[in-house]
Amino acid sequence: MTEPRSYTPAEIATLEAALSYAERWLEHRAWATRTPGVQAAIAFDGGLKWSGAFGVADLSTGAELTNDHLFRIASHSKTFTATAIFQLVESGAVGLHDAAELHVPELAGSPLAAVTVRELLGHSAGIIRDGLDGDYWQHIGAFPDEDAIVRILIDEGKVFEPNDRFKYTNIGYSLLGLIVGAASGVGYNAYVATEICERLGLSNTGPELDESRASEYAAAHTGLHTSQERTTIPHVDTRAMASATGFYSTATDLVAYFGAHAFGDERLLTDSSKRLQQRQEWQTDPTSTKEGYYGLGMIAEKVGDRSIIGHSGGYPGHITRSLVDPATGLAVSVLTNSIDGPASDLALGVLQLLDYALEKPLDSVDAAKFTGRFASMWGVMDIAQLGDRIVAIHPGAISPVAAVDTLIIAGPNSLRFESGSGYGSIGEDVFYEFDESGKVLSIKGGGGMTMWPIETYRAMEAGRE
Repeated sequence: MTEPRSYTPAEIATLEAALSYAERWLEHRAWATRTPGVQAAIAFDGGLKWSGAFGVADLSTGAELTNDHLFRIASHSKTFTATAIFQLVESGAVGLHDAAELHVPELAGSPLAAVTVRELLGHSAGIIRDGLDGDYWQHIGAFPDEDAIVRILIDEGKVFEPNDRFKYTNIGYSLLGLIVGAASGVGYNAYVATEICERLGLSNTGPELDESRASEYAAAHTGLHTSQERTTIPHVDTRAMASATGFYSTATDLVAYFGAHAFGDERLLTDSSKRLQQRQEWQTDPTSTKEGYYGLGMIAEKVGDRSIIGHSGGYPGHITRSLVDPATGLAVSVLTNSIDGPASDLALGVLQLLDYALEKPLDSVDAAKFTGRFASMWGVMDIAQLGDRIVAIHPGAISPVAAVDTLIIAGPNSLRFESGSGYGSIGEDVFYEFDESGKVLSIKGGGGMTMWPIETYRAMEAGRE
């Protein structure tokens, strides 16, 4: 059973100190992947600790991306829908074992009339993913309205028997939206706006495209996997699929929202409901070597020693990922504005960096004078302090801590590689050249090559060109 756990003062100080490098790593990865814009936020110890934005909101205008730009967060919407269902269960308006036809009588007599609310929550109902015509996902035709969702459910909805396997379904979550709307008596959009967004004070979050705020949305962009240049994609209303994919938000709002799903915080749900919502209901791909699970409206997985929950989102031109450790409330959200945006890799990378720092909390090491980003013809290397360790990280890697070299202070102007790959420079020194103010001019080591602060190296490259 998962129980709340507070961070110690030393752990909080360690996490706070690691934020500056997490920011630099995110910035470099955004640049290296040529993602137009990345918005991110990190929360722990009861509140927001860092937020930032890199790149542009719109390639066609060059407008700078900010923390306040709105993103379409797509399947994050399912977590809001599941939370709404659990609230209605707690109030007695819905039962987890209610048949769908009880709340949506149009389904009576259809193959899906008897599927239950719980089966819908866990993608266990065997329902078609997006219908036989899902071209609305590439903006060929409009997203389905309520009548169209009901027709899809009746005419083509059933694919498997309930509880046969995990089968992800946007149509199933659209049905849950109809159930929320009917059981609440106010409609889906109004219910989640009041009982989730307003309750938490999420002023930049809502269930569907808000035309009155059109200028605040980050533009959506095509991917470089289909062409050499990105183009913008218009934002559209997802209509009756809002409960599956319609929400908009910011990274700052999302870490606050997911933080409310930590144990001990009962503003949205009781801890009892959260335990049921977050349990590992299904292994999502039994054929994969990487274990991933789905709960009742939440992705549930292991990252190192943590059991985390959250969700990803894929809307045309926006790719997003948020996660939270429900035991500690540590939450990370990363939003990108291109259809090939590496949001999941970035969010998981940030969590890995923070966890690496926590392995050896701050104690006595102060390596500030040695830290920085250095470059040569062969690439980029970061010297950073994470917890009580000095590390060399290659920020071009998808996983920042997959191949880390550790160093120790060898002298007033040098570090020494202490551990790492035998292909590297273990036992060798890295010598620093400082100017009179203490600014690093260059470093030499790690194969005997000189490296310069990346700004210096870029200027040198420009000069050669």
